[in-house]
Amino acid sequence: MPDESVKVAVRVRPFNQREKDRGSKCIIGMDGGQTTISNPEATGEEPKKFAFDYSYWSHSGFIEREDMVLEPDKPSSKYASQDIVFKDLGQGVLDNAFEGYNCSLFAYGQTGSGKSFSMVGYGPNRGIVPITCDELFKTIHANKDPNRKFEVTFSMLEIYNEQVRDLLSKDNPKGGLQVRQNPKLGLFYVQSQKKVPVGSYDEIAKRMEQGTASRTVASTAMNATSSRAHTVVTIVFDQIIKGDEGETKKSSVMNLVDLAGSERADSTGATGDRLKEGANINKSLSALGNVISALADLSMGKKKIMVPYRDSVLTKLLQNALGGNSKTIMIAALSPADINYDETLGTLRYADRAKKIKNKAVVNENPMDKLIRELREENDRLKAAMTGGVVLADQKNMSKEEIEKMKKEMEEEIRAQLMANSDALQEQTVSWDDRLKESRKETDEDGSSGVQKKKQKVPHFYNLNEDPMLSGVVVYLLEKDKVMVGRTDADPKPDIVLSGLSILKQHAVIAKKGKDFEISQSTPGAKIKVNGVPISGSHTMQHLDRILYGSNHLYVFVNPVNPVSAPDTPKEVSYNFAQSEIAKSKGFNTDGKGLTKDQIQAQEQVLELLPMVSEVNAISEELDKKRSFEVILMSAAAQEGGLMTEKSTKVMIKMKNLVNDNTWLWERGKFMNRRYLIQDLYQNFLNGDESCLNLPKEEDPFWEPTEDVLIGTANVFLQSLAYALDFDDRLCITDYKGQEEGNLYVTVSPCAQNGKPLDEDYFVDDPCELLGKPYHLKVMVRTADINKSRFARGIKVRYKFYKDTDYSETPMIKGTLSPEFNNSKIFSLPSICQDHLDFFETNCITFMVYGIQEDTAEPTRGTKTTKQLREDDNRDKPELRRRNTSFALDTGADQSQLKAEYAVLVRKFDRLAQKEKRLQQLCSEWNSKPTGEKQFEPFYRAVTAVAKSTGTRLKTRVQTLQKVLQAQRAVQMKNGSATKSGGSGGSSGGSSGGEQQQSKACVIQ
Repeated sequence: MPDESVKVAVRVRPFNQREKDRGSKCIIGMDGGQTTISNPEATGEEPKKFAFDYSYWSHSGFIEREDMVLEPDKPSSKYASQDIVFKDLGQGVLDNAFEGYNCSLFAYGQTGSGKSFSMVGYGPNRGIVPITCDELFKTIHANKDPNRKFEVTFSMLEIYNEQVRDLLSKDNPKGGLQVRQNPKLGLFYVQSQKKVPVGSYDEIAKRMEQGTASRTVASTAMNATSSRAHTVVTIVFDQIIKGDEGETKKSSVMNLVDLAGSERADSTGATGDRLKEGANINKSLSALGNVISALADLSMGKKKIMVPYRDSVLTKLLQNALGGNSKTIMIAALSPADINYDETLGTLRYADRAKKIKNKAVVNENPMDKLIRELREENDRLKAAMTGGVVLADQKNMSKEEIEKMKKEMEEEIRAQLMANSDALQEQTVSWDDRLKESRKETDEDGSSGVQKKKQKVPHFYNLNEDPMLSGVVVYLLEKDKVMVGRTDADPKPDIVLSGLSILKQHAVIAKKGKDFEISQSTPGAKIKVNGVPISGSHTMQHLDRILYGSNHLYVFVNPVNPVSAPDTPKEVSYNFAQSEIAKSKGFNTDGKGLTKDQIQAQEQVLELLPMVSEVNAISEELDKKRSFEVILMSAAAQEGGLMTEKSTKVMIKMKNLVNDNTWLWERGKFMNRRYLIQDLYQNFLNGDESCLNLPKEEDPFWEPTEDVLIGTANVFLQSLAYALDFDDRLCITDYKGQEEGNLYVTVSPCAQNGKPLDEDYFVDDPCELLGKPYHLKVMVRTADINKSRFARGIKVRYKFYKDTDYSETPMIKGTLSPEFNNSKIFSLPSICQDHLDFFETNCITFMVYGIQEDTAEPTRGTKTTKQLREDDNRDKPELRRRNTSFALDTGADQSQLKAEYAVLVRKFDRLAQKEKRLQQLCSEWNSKPTGEKQFEPFYRAVTAVAKSTGTRLKTRVQTLQKVLQAQRAVQMKNGSATKSGGSGGSSGGSSGGEQQQSKACVIQ
């Protein structure tokens, strides 16, 4: 068969509620097979265009029928429903399966982009997988040919952190199932994976429910994030056809793959971490991208391209689907929101590469006796190899240890292949009907259908999960008067068995009290929260209350007998609602009203990070790592660069060494990267690997080298510089919470180029008078007073001015909490422009005060456990507990700015008061003169001079005017006395002399 390209479809979903609340804009456009994406940050830029086999518009133009099925709202609507997507994609998978081709369908996209909706669907809006399975059995049951029979087997596995879990098996080995390679076919398979026969769509639906429930329980117990796991459903469809020459088997393997969220590693900010990107979390998707790129290059005619299938478990298992014997379809799910532009663009580019891949699909049809014969022959060859010993073809340049290791690995591969072949032969000896009957018996014994019926009348718990697909799949009925909750190793065994972080052997007891139920701790210290609030005694639960056991077992209590809920409880409780009330109880304001886009994003990050931080704290306690973690909000004023840049509130994680109080602040991305590594470490611990408790510190995700810690910041707003006034004040040093950490004494003053101070009376009335002139200022960091004694090891201050790229820094002063820096620096602006004046008017210098941290230990703390240290830390510092932290503007920075503005206004007021006083003095002098001596013109000039004067000119002009007026009075007095003694002629002369003096005064002025 000629090469056939991978078919690629893209589908855009509607806005979710959070995006609607945020006022998001749609950046995706579709016309036929063409998809466009617009950059929200560059409105004038041409949208980027992509062409695919199918572009599905499911963003708008639909209505919900009474039966909750979504359909186009009018005939002209371009809305793509689930049925349309199935007809284009799923029907092709089905047709190819009946022809005997292997088929693969995989969904790609970031978390929350709608992959699961397309693949599985919700409620009556069934996705491709259930519709395909349903149609498969409809066709099988419609078969009337007695010479043709059908056999369908179902399997479901999950790949998380490069470990494979069989979702249909109750017993998964530690470290997951092994992935082996068939030496004959060269393909990879999962050793000991359970493949169950199914005879109807209902049986597949039950098995999928079983797999989903298993996935949920495992993700909760292992603290795994479901969005980071790949789910692979495999349906093997065999057609046994009787002919004149015997039976022929036409076989098709259908792989339906829901890939993990495709978030880019660098978008989380993890690139700066000393430890590499979260171990194996993103490894499989990165490897998949490399495989797709290599296959695309091959299809373009490039030679000597090595396709790296072996780089991850996922790519090993998808080898056939990509570039092999399979007809493959990829559906890429797109988010329409402008906030997800980078991720969505990445998804489109990924899909664009995938469409270049070419596969060679062939019909899998072989005589049955030939298949059995080949299996037996291969088994004989493998047994002979085992008996004769494994011989390596090339042993050159290999050490003895390497040879032995390789021999051992090959022997394991041979044993695994022998077991797989034996299982396949065993299946041939047991009739299909017997295997199907055994599978149905197992499904009936599961009893899940009975639970679903009972929960309509019996009080129960159901689980909440961040993935809506995994919410409500685990149900615990409260049928006894007393129900115990705990671990499986408790004695007696509890009624509700939980496992994972912070779950004690005997954790909780639930007692029936009439129509109500009370919950209480079985063991003191057991972590239980009801509606986000920790409980210590007994608590009566109400209908739809949210219960959190340990760190991440989140359930909703349902009481059909007494369905009275607490006020403000929604009719449908979601995972996000439960997390928001946990955040609220910790002091975070989760009300999104009146917040900006950046503040809403910060709020969402807090809700995302809180359960992760809780989980990491629990692992720290269990592994006794002496570390505590906390979500913090860094206001713009508390960040490096401060308010000079348009920074928004940043969500960060504070890690604290509980032995010596050293702290580190991590970006969100760095913390998430460490969290994956910590999860990996904890999983190895659960698998019995005790070496993980004694890791070299450089490999320990809980360890971080000591670094100078930001004690706090102090801001100097610069309005005074616009009026050529100096600033000299004691500033309060505040930490990220706005709490006082000490004081900093700073002077910022205009100066001469050599640093000498200007005349103390220098002042400008209008900042525009500075335009075009050189300007010099001196920043003097004088002294500091720091509150906490641990910072006496060393203190320094750093800051930036205007557009400096490098920080100015004081020396590190050690051994005191009151360092005297007396450190100054002159900054020169060659010519003041409007940008400088705007900077003076609206910006500030942020002084960042740092303290030295040393890796020392407090002897009394070293003997305590992490749990005890965390309790001490919370008890000793109640003032640090957050109370209703707001995501709104930073009030501390506002106060600093208002203080600076106030200081400038006071100085301006003083100057204006001087003017007013002098003007009053001039007017008083004018009024006191005889009418004959009142000359308006000189008086007007004097008043104007004072009114328009600024800075030193005010003082100079006033002094000049005073001297002129004094001279005038002296002349007038002299002339007056001459008039008395000299008669009328003197009077005329005096008048003439007086006019001459006035002229002289004008000249002087």
